[in-house]
Amino acid sequence: MTDDSAGGRPPGAAPSPRGALMRRRARSVGGTLLSLALTLLGLLLVTFIIGRVMPIDPVLKVVGDRATQAQYDAAYRAMGLDRPLIVQFLGYVGDVLRGDFGRSISTGQPVAQDIARVFPATFELATLGTLIGVLIGVPLGVIAAARKGGVIDQIARVVALVGYSMPIFWLGLMGLLVFYGILGWVGGPGRQGIIYDGMVPNVTGMILVDSALARDWPAFRDAFSHIILPASLLGYYSLAYISRMTRSFMLEQLSAEYITTARVKGLSENAVIWRHAFRNIAIPLVTVIALSFGSLLEGSVLTEIIFSWPGLGSYITRGLLSGDMNAVLGGTVVVGVCFVVLNLLSDILYRFLDPRSK
Repeated sequence: MTDDSAGGRPPGAAPSPRGALMRRRARSVGGTLLSLALTLLGLLLVTFIIGRVMPIDPVLKVVGDRATQAQYDAAYRAMGLDRPLIVQFLGYVGDVLRGDFGRSISTGQPVAQDIARVFPATFELATLGTLIGVLIGVPLGVIAAARKGGVIDQIARVVALVGYSMPIFWLGLMGLLVFYGILGWVGGPGRQGIIYDGMVPNVTGMILVDSALARDWPAFRDAFSHIILPASLLGYYSLAYISRMTRSFMLEQLSAEYITTARVKGLSENAVIWRHAFRNIAIPLVTVIALSFGSLLEGSVLTEIIFSWPGLGSYITRGLLSGDMNAVLGGTVVVGVCFVVLNLLSDILYRFLDPRSK
C-alpha cells in the first residue's frame, strides 16, 4: 500500500493533529474575514440609505437655489442620481474602497483629505482619555471587588453612577469655568495657544507627539494644558464604564472555587487577586477597553464642540448643520471602520491571550 503523497500517510488514515489544527485555524481566519467583509458591507449599506432618505437635496447644495431646471438636471445626471439604486450603491462601495468619499461642500476639499486632517485630533484626545480611564478604572474596579461593601467599593459605585448620569456638556462647561476661568490651571478651548499655532512641524497630526518629536517642550506643555481637561472628561466616562465592568468580572472570579483553593494553600491576598483572579479577567477586559476606546472616538462630539477641538466629531457636526452629506457619511464610515478594526484587534488579542480559543 502506498503512502499519501501529501502527508506520507496511507490513504484514508486519520489526519495528523497538526494538520487538523491548521485547518481549524484556517476556518477561523476565513470566518473572521467573512464576518469583517459582511460587517463593512452592512455599514456601507446603512450609510448609503441614510444619504438617500435624509431630507436634504444634494443637487441643490451643489448648484444653489437659483439654478435653472436645466442646470439642476445636468448636475443630477453628473452625480449619477438618475441611475438605479443598486448601480448607485455599487458605485458608492467602489468609491469608498478607493478612499473616495466625494468632495465636501463646506470646505471644497475631498472629504478623505479633510478626514485625514481632523482625525488625528480626535484619535489623540480619545487615546489619552482611554489611558486615563484604564489607569484609574482598572485598579479601582479590582480594589472595589476585593473589598466589596467597603469604602472604596462605595466610592467606585458612586463614581460610576455619576459618570453615567451627568450630562457631558454640563461637566465640560463647569470644568472650563472652574479649572480655566477661575483657577487658571489649564489652557482654554482649542488645541494650542495662539503663539504656538502652526509652530510645530506636522508629522503625525497629534500635537503632543509632534511637539515631542521636535523637542519643542514649551509647545508640548502648552498642548498638554489644552488637552488635559477634555481628555480627563472623556477619561471619566471611560473610567466609569471600565471600573464597573472590572468590578463585575472580579466579583465573579473571586467567588470561584480555585480562588478558595489558592487561599487555603496560603497564598497572599495580593497574589490571589492580581496573579490569579485578575489574570483571568484580562481577556474579557481587553474587549471592554476596545469598546470604550471606540465609544470615545464616536462620542466625543459634544466634548469637541464645547472645547473647540478641531476633530472628527466637530467636522461631522458642521457637515450635518450645513447639509454637507458627503462629510457626514464619510465621517460616519470612518467611525464605523474604527469600531470594526477595534473589534478585530480585540478578537486577535483574545485568541492570543486565551489558547483555548485557538
